Amino acid sequence: MTKFILLAITAAALGAPAFAGDPAAGEEAFKKCKTCHSVIAPDGTEIQKGGRTGPNLYGVIGRAVASDPDFGYGESIAALGATGAVWDQASVAAYVVDPAAYLKSALGDDGARSKMSFKLAKGGEDVAAYLASVSQ
Repeated sequence: MTKFILLAITAAALGAPAFAGDPAAGEEAFKKCKTCHSVIAPDGTEIQKGGRTGPNLYGVIGRAVASDPDFGYGESIAALGATGAVWDQASVAAYVVDPAAYLKSALGDDGARSKMSFKLAKGGEDVAAYLASVSQ
């Protein structure tokens, strides 16, 4: 059953002609992410002050997976990064729904794990659109 769900998520992400997301709604939804993540521009401007448990999400859209030099990534996401994968809005939106399931699907490895245990049940598209809007 899980494989069918992952296949559906992947197909939806790949088959969507355009990415839809509301940056304003994403800013509101990001409040749940601030416990672990911040959004800090390279010049030090704190766009979203938050925790340091997760990597800084400034510029995450368009950035190579697991490439923040100031963060210690888990083995599975580092393996995905080693493939040359790059975050886009669709992949961020899919990842936040279920990080472990996303990694399992992306790596083709049922043993893949994620250090990010939080799952954002709804609003992933909005959070991804928000991150894209504040990182330009």
